[in-house]
Amino acid sequence: RHYETVVPLEDPIITEVTSTLQEWSVLWKQLYVKHKVDLFYKLRHVMNELIDLRRQLLSGHLTQDQVREVKRHITVRLDWGNEHLGLDLVPRKEFEMVDADQISVSDLYKMHLSSRHSVQQSTSQDGGRQRHGDSCRMPVPHHLFVNLKSFTYNTIGEDTDIFFSLYDLREGKQISEKFMVRLNKNGGPKNPEKVDRLCALFTDLSNKDMKRDLYIVSQVIRTGRMLLNDSKKGPPHVQYRRPYGCAVLAMSDVLQTISELKEEKDFVLKVYTCNNENEWYQIHENIIRKSSTKYTAPSTNYGLIISLQLLRGDMEQVRRENPMIFNRGVAITRKLGFPDVIMPGDMRNDLYLTLERGDFERGGKSVQKNIEVTMYVLYADGEILKECISLGSGEHNISEYRSFVLYHNNSPRWSEVIKLPIPIERFRGSHLRFEFRHCSTKDKGEKKLFGFAFTPLMREDGTTLSDESHELYVYKCDENTTFSNHALYLGLPCCKDDFNGCPNIPSSLIFQRSTKETLWISTQLSSTKLTQNVDLLALLKWKANPDRVMDILGRLRHVCGEEIVKFLQDILDTLFSILDDNTDKYGPLVFQSLVFIINLLRDSKFYHFRPVMDTYIQKHFAGALAYKELIRCLKWYMDRSAEVVRQDHIQEAMRALEYLFKFIVQSRILYSRATCGMEEDQFRASIQELFQSIRFVLSLDSRSSETLIFTQAALLNSFPAIFDELLQMFTVQEVAEFVRGTLGSMPSTVHIGQSMDVVKLQSIAWTVDSRLFSFPESRRILLPVVLHHIHLHLRQQKELLICSGILSSIFSIIKSSSLESSVQEEVEMMVESLLDVLLQTLLAIMSKSQSQEAVRGQRCPQCTAEITGEYVSCLLSLLRQMSDIHFQHLLDNFQSKEELKEFLLKIFCVFRNLMKLSIFPRDWNVMRLLTSNIIVSTTQYLSPALHKSFTDADFDFKVWNSYFSLAVLFINQPSLQLETLTPAKRKKVFDKYGDMRVMMAYELFSMWQNLGENKIHFIPGMIGPFLGVTLVPQNEVRNIMIPIFHDMMDWEQRKNGNFKQVEAELIDKLDSLVSEGKGDENYRELFSLLTQLFGPYPSLLEKIEQETWRETGVSFVTSVTRLMERLLDYRDCMKGDETENKKIGCTINKEEMYIRYIHKLCDMHLQAENYTEAAFTLLLYWELLHWEERPLREFLHYPAQSEWHRKEGLCRKVIHYFNKGKCWEYGIPLCRELAFQYESLYDYQSLSWIRWTAQLLMYCYAAYYDNIMEQQRLEPEFFRVGFYGRKFPFFLRNKEFVCRGHDYERLEAFQQRMLGEFPQAIAMQHPNQPDEGILQGDAQYLQIYAVTPVPENIDVLQMDRVPDRIKSFYRVNNVRRFRYDRPFHKGPKDKDNEFKSLWIERTTLILTHPLPGISRWFEVDKRELIEVSPLENAIYVVENKNQELRTLISQYQHKQLHGNINLLSMCLNGVIDAAVNGGIARYQEAFFDKEYISSHPEDTEKITQLKDLMQEQVHILGMGLAVHEKLVHPEMRPLHKKLIDHPLNVLGSVRHSSSSLSSHTSSETGNLLILTDSMMEHPEDLYRMQPSPSSSSLSSTHSAPSQMINSGHSSIRVGSPSLPDRYRHNREILMLLPPHRDRPSSAMYPNMTENGQPTNHQRALYHQVIGPCKPCSDPNLSVADKGMTGVFRRVLFPTLVLSNCVSPLGHFSMHFDAFHHQINELPPALPARALRKVSSCNYYVFVNVCAWVVFSLKISWMRICKMKFEGFSHPETLLHLWI
Repeated sequence: RHYETVVPLEDPIITEVTSTLQEWSVLWKQLYVKHKVDLFYKLRHVMNELIDLRRQLLSGHLTQDQVREVKRHITVRLDWGNEHLGLDLVPRKEFEMVDADQISVSDLYKMHLSSRHSVQQSTSQDGGRQRHGDSCRMPVPHHLFVNLKSFTYNTIGEDTDIFFSLYDLREGKQISEKFMVRLNKNGGPKNPEKVDRLCALFTDLSNKDMKRDLYIVSQVIRTGRMLLNDSKKGPPHVQYRRPYGCAVLAMSDVLQTISELKEEKDFVLKVYTCNNENEWYQIHENIIRKSSTKYTAPSTNYGLIISLQLLRGDMEQVRRENPMIFNRGVAITRKLGFPDVIMPGDMRNDLYLTLERGDFERGGKSVQKNIEVTMYVLYADGEILKECISLGSGEHNISEYRSFVLYHNNSPRWSEVIKLPIPIERFRGSHLRFEFRHCSTKDKGEKKLFGFAFTPLMREDGTTLSDESHELYVYKCDENTTFSNHALYLGLPCCKDDFNGCPNIPSSLIFQRSTKETLWISTQLSSTKLTQNVDLLALLKWKANPDRVMDILGRLRHVCGEEIVKFLQDILDTLFSILDDNTDKYGPLVFQSLVFIINLLRDSKFYHFRPVMDTYIQKHFAGALAYKELIRCLKWYMDRSAEVVRQDHIQEAMRALEYLFKFIVQSRILYSRATCGMEEDQFRASIQELFQSIRFVLSLDSRSSETLIFTQAALLNSFPAIFDELLQMFTVQEVAEFVRGTLGSMPSTVHIGQSMDVVKLQSIAWTVDSRLFSFPESRRILLPVVLHHIHLHLRQQKELLICSGILSSIFSIIKSSSLESSVQEEVEMMVESLLDVLLQTLLAIMSKSQSQEAVRGQRCPQCTAEITGEYVSCLLSLLRQMSDIHFQHLLDNFQSKEELKEFLLKIFCVFRNLMKLSIFPRDWNVMRLLTSNIIVSTTQYLSPALHKSFTDADFDFKVWNSYFSLAVLFINQPSLQLETLTPAKRKKVFDKYGDMRVMMAYELFSMWQNLGENKIHFIPGMIGPFLGVTLVPQNEVRNIMIPIFHDMMDWEQRKNGNFKQVEAELIDKLDSLVSEGKGDENYRELFSLLTQLFGPYPSLLEKIEQETWRETGVSFVTSVTRLMERLLDYRDCMKGDETENKKIGCTINKEEMYIRYIHKLCDMHLQAENYTEAAFTLLLYWELLHWEERPLREFLHYPAQSEWHRKEGLCRKVIHYFNKGKCWEYGIPLCRELAFQYESLYDYQSLSWIRWTAQLLMYCYAAYYDNIMEQQRLEPEFFRVGFYGRKFPFFLRNKEFVCRGHDYERLEAFQQRMLGEFPQAIAMQHPNQPDEGILQGDAQYLQIYAVTPVPENIDVLQMDRVPDRIKSFYRVNNVRRFRYDRPFHKGPKDKDNEFKSLWIERTTLILTHPLPGISRWFEVDKRELIEVSPLENAIYVVENKNQELRTLISQYQHKQLHGNINLLSMCLNGVIDAAVNGGIARYQEAFFDKEYISSHPEDTEKITQLKDLMQEQVHILGMGLAVHEKLVHPEMRPLHKKLIDHPLNVLGSVRHSSSSLSSHTSSETGNLLILTDSMMEHPEDLYRMQPSPSSSSLSSTHSAPSQMINSGHSSIRVGSPSLPDRYRHNREILMLLPPHRDRPSSAMYPNMTENGQPTNHQRALYHQVIGPCKPCSDPNLSVADKGMTGVFRRVLFPTLVLSNCVSPLGHFSMHFDAFHHQINELPPALPARALRKVSSCNYYVFVNVCAWVVFSLKISWMRICKMKFEGFSHPETLLHLWI
């Protein structure tokens, strides 16, 4: 195949978008994996936007403005995404990435700063510093877009006019024109073309306007009948404009909302109606002030629905950004008056007239008139001007205005504003006429004329009608009057002022004034062509009054600025014509007037008229002789600055210097052009003299005169602006000499104040930014003086920010001119003048910054990161520009080695601070890489000087140490670790800079070799730093650095005969460095050199093998390698979120490090609330200490103290942690140890303290025993975890551990926790051992399953007297062995009963340490595997279930579990009614079968054991049912009955299965108690039975209440042989025997029933023993009672059959449980017990009596067992003895 390389010709930003999207796509998917869902969706939205913007750029159909806007949007999104994804910040210029090689470091720094904020700031700052004249920013105007969507108030039924305007409540006036909307009677636009186009833009609202108390006022005027609801008032064909309602909206309520939105927002305005039309003129104020009595609220909440939007910028920008608004025919609605910024060419001639009010006579009428005013605009010839009246924007202009009519009102107040856009050429001579008519409401509806008024628009002196209120005369007339001859009334006075001017008015005129009638109007002119100022007119017409010129020029300063800029060109022409007329006479006044006008244009309101002034100077100015007078006046002002006290006029002249020079230069050009260059020498001489005056002003001592300071400041601010003008007349060198002389005349920093410092430096800054400084020939002249002033300020640490700006500009210019030969000379000047002071300044800034942060936690303004970054960029710019020659000159210029040493220390210190303080943010990677490149290049230039000057005899440790520290810091920089970068980015960096770590490592190694014998000075000090270098994951760097350690070992061996210092320091530094996260897994291999090292140097072990000390060296390397493994394991532990759950192996061979890691581990356990593990961890340190008085130094958080006190404090802390972890058994031995130490301490002075401490200890000691017995402790779960695969850390890889779970943590929760900690791991679903593929796989596999602890202390668990709570502790603590069972079938599986072939593979895991310990995890040391047969498994299952039942019943019996007995109910039900696998019946079928017994003779003992366990389970169930009966809720009685009934089947099956195995040797009559259910194989078992200490009996629900009696202590029992082991935990076995249904009748056991019922004798005996009870058939007996009665019949009564013979042992053995006696309760009936038979029931009576007496006296029943009865012939004797 053939391939071709495609070079993109597309826009660079498109290429950037493409590559960025490719990089983002990978990271975007990772966001989803890391559950950063919010950023995931945001980034997806931004990526889609970028794709769309890229598509627009590629289309090629955009204008230049649109392309620029699209690029701006693209760069903003690119920067946003890079920031949120943690990628590098991209410096830009004009929306494109910049090449760092093409710009100065200072410019690169500024671009980073601007890119950080926004692309817009970037473009505004790229152009360099603003010039001094641009300091006044143009204020940004606001525009309010209003769109009327609907008027839903439909009850009018007539045409309406709606007027919108902006109203200022505070000033009480309207500030904008009106926007007018005409609607028909249906509420729609009257003009169909305006549907959805009823919108206006209120323009030119300033920031000041936005802060006003503004309201949108909407007035509704209807057109129709006089009265809306009265059809009789006027004929229908006559239409009147009548007020209807008003609505207001406060801008303060909506301004914030519409400012934040970039779209329209809807609002609803309620329309209120006026109660009294006389108040109509102020209805909006009443609504705003909520004077509710003066208006009526609408009946609904609807009215005007409008939408608002706030726009910003000049009109051109608004049109460009919002074309859709202007496509809708938006009505431009302007302010009343001029905006804050008057743009050149803004032509306007609007007169705003307000029809305020009128007073009229009644005229003989009984009611007041309905007055309508009609207004016309007439020209001088009487012609009515067409379309010169505007009621509001949005509608066409009209020729006739009709006011609205106020009903029956002779003093109407309209307050209606009308706009009169009269053409400028028609303004002079035009007048306004107002006609007044009475509108009759009679049938004819006539409008009768009764008067008129008028006013001219311009006065005789040429000024227009003044902006004020005017009171017009009203002249009488009638309907027949015609105004065809307007001259008839124009000669009459229109107002009072006019009348005074016309005193002789003949009385014969046809129009008579009505003295009692008046009309008030007010006017406001907004015109760029007409003026109301008399002084301005006088100036423009100065030739009419030449004798008043002096006065006219003096009055110019009082003319309004708006008037001056309107007539700017005319005024300037007038001034220069006056100057030409008489220079000597008028020159100073014209100069003052010119200065006033120039300074007026400095105002932001008129700033944009400066181009008008420039255009005038270039194209219209004609004063060829003016320059002479201007120079003379300017020089005269400057020369007088030392004499005059008040210098305001001088300062004004200094501020106008720029435009004065423009006029001077242009005037000279005109003169030279007209005279062919005549008087050139005189002009140059005058300029020279002028500059001498300038230098004179600047050289004056201003400390004694504050006014002089302002004069000098004004001159310095304006001075740089004249350079461009001078360049038109002089060469670059000449202008540069002028400037150098002027700047040089300024006094030094020492002699002037701080304010002048700023001004002076600002002037220098503007000089550097000027076009003059860009010429090399001028820089050669100006640079020395500029550098001189900067040097002075830097030396004194003053105005650092301004100085840095100047330097940045200089470096930017030099970088752009770097190809010119003169640059080398300029760089040489800067090195000589600035390098040293720059270093000093940077050190001061950094030092001050650090100290301020340390003391106050904040930085002073001069020491911010910004100013530090500025100076760093300046220093780097200078170093980057320096060549070999510059460095050579620099080093040669040092006069002594001390100077060189000081310089090297400074620059090395600055470089180190650059890397330590992180001057540049993390994402400024371009800046960081460039900085590193400059540092390594500079170091390469300086290292030969270091080697040459400070080696051998002149060795200086401080300089060399500084150099080595710098090199180490440099190599360890995060920005240089290329391994952390993406492959594409790594390649890009490597191609541009290479691996700078390797470059610096070679420099470091070379300098180390040059040290020679001086190497010993850096041992062991540099071991740690060099070790940090070797931890960098770069093989070449490591290969370079490893041999240095051989040198260190060799040199110390030579000096001391060993390398103990190297070893100790190396171990310490390894510890600290690895703890900081440095080093990687390959490092352990590298350091031990298990792999072949690359590079020119032999391996470390090879070198050691050649030395005489090779044995100790190899041992040392091996030891360090093992240490590295442990430390890297620890480092890996610290990476996870749940480090407390990971194994930490810390076999570290240094005691202090060992202790430090003990405390780190303890802190981790405390943070995770693993208090038991924390206690075991601290015990490691405790065991290292001895009870001695040896003093110990301060260490970690321990103070300096004796070893005894430290061990005592540790012991108390460990006891405290064991207490919090509820492991009191571990704390008790420590309490004993501490008590013993207290007893052994014979310090009588501290005896009271010791006694108090010992008492407290004894209290804790006792409390721990109480806690053991009383507090509930949960048994934790244990889990086996296998970590398989090469992706796991080294200390986990292919190993298995057992973990002690948290409280309540089960297998599922533990699995989730582990998978959360290792999100990449794959959970194995089987417990089988993994194969080799998994062990060596490049993945992570987790195998987790629960294991059962195998307790070590079996004896404690088998002791009867040990409470269950103690046994529970020993079951799960101090355990090293854990068991896991895996069931499998051996041989063919029995389908009917799988238990026959169900084998168990039992795996026992033996740990390295017991749990709990110093960790919740310990590694498995070895495994044991055995197979358990089905029979053995059955024994294990039944035995465990018995233990579980026994524990649960005991807890309920002793009220350790309160309230809810569901747990007991479920457990009993699960055993009795086994729904799964058939319960123990399946075991009986499997193992009690004759076939199985005969085929497995070796299992006979095990079968017997299983049978015994089953029988034991039956008895335990009986105990459980008894407890359950007492605690069961009445609603759960049916369940209890079900449980009672079920055991018959279970017990029967057990009995049946047992019968074949039991030896029924009970045929000897009268000697044995035959046990039902064959529970005992031999009758002798009866004699060996004794009660458990915690035994209990079943209770009855019969009339005799259930009772409990505590049994006596076991030591009380005598003559009672011990119970066999299989009955050890039974509770009164005979009490629980089930009835024997098939018992044969015999002489010893007569048939106890007659026809299924007990005999009378038996019934009486039953009643006597058990107590009175109801028969089961008793209807009054509850279901539960009946159930329990059945139990007693079937279970208890048969057990009362007693033997009539005496025991062969010669005594009776009585067995019974204790009963708890309750006061005021009847003593219990004799409990059912296994008693020997007596011949008559006297014995039963006797026993009952004894029971009654003993119980009443609270004597234990067990004492009866002590008695030896023989014969019982005298029962009263026994009774006597008891009494």
